[in-house]
Amino acid sequence: MTSAMRGSLLSVLHRSSQRGAPLASLRNGSREISCSAWGESNNKLTSQITSTRCVSRAAIINIDHTGVSRSFSSRPEKKSMLRLHAVTLKHSDYEDELDEARWDVPEEETQLEPFDSRKMEAKEEATWWLYDGTQESRDVLAAMRAKKAQKDRWIKNSSPPVRVSEIDERGRAYGRGSRKSAQARVWIQPGEGEIVVNRQDFLTYFPRETHRDHILGPFVASQTCGKFDVKAVVNGGGLTGQAGAIRLGLARALEKYNPDYRPPMKRHGFLTRDPRMVERKKVGRVKARKSPQW
Repeated sequence: MTSAMRGSLLSVLHRSSQRGAPLASLRNGSREISCSAWGESNNKLTSQITSTRCVSRAAIINIDHTGVSRSFSSRPEKKSMLRLHAVTLKHSDYEDELDEARWDVPEEETQLEPFDSRKMEAKEEATWWLYDGTQESRDVLAAMRAKKAQKDRWIKNSSPPVRVSEIDERGRAYGRGSRKSAQARVWIQPGEGEIVVNRQDFLTYFPRETHRDHILGPFVASQTCGKFDVKAVVNGGGLTGQAGAIRLGLARALEKYNPDYRPPMKRHGFLTRDPRMVERKKVGRVKARKSPQW
């Protein structure tokens, strides 16, 4: 502590002792010095002095009626957790467009197993002549690229197509079916389950129960019985062929109305066209297989 600071402290203590204060305490450790004096009559706080003077050593001065005693401590007081000093920022480049190349982390080299490394070396030795620039190597490279393009094309074509609903402006879905020589066109729309075939009632046009069950198969597989009205126009063939043609057209119409109906109908074979046809008559026979009696 310098002599000037000591003098200022002693002058403060001297003024407080003249006012009649029995006890004064000054403490300097964390950029603050305070002096409190209590009066003799009411014991209230009469003065408080604050200074921003900083002293490296803590000083405690006690005043009584007899005299002044001073003591100094070399141990500093505990520092506050609040940061009061200035922090300097380093000069840097704060542009908006950062250079991303400097943030790239170099990839670690993968260590191949001895068998894999030997396999790669053998492959390189077997194909080094493809890059020597001769006409033969260019032809081989062109053939390899063509084969790879064909393979990619096969993979693309093998992926299943994306199916969407196909409904006209009247809210109907259309499907076409055939069986033997019969051709059928079928329209479905949400309704109460009414079926009309060639402007006739379903029960009237197909009197046999097997034909009716054959036609209603797609509704049973997709669990949509009684939810759609059906209108079918069929020509050619007999009742069996016409029933098969209507069933195929009905299944395709349900698929177009909602593609989610496709899996169950596909499992039961309702979306597959029956390829069986009437076998032609042969020469020397009554029909395709029947022979005359001898």
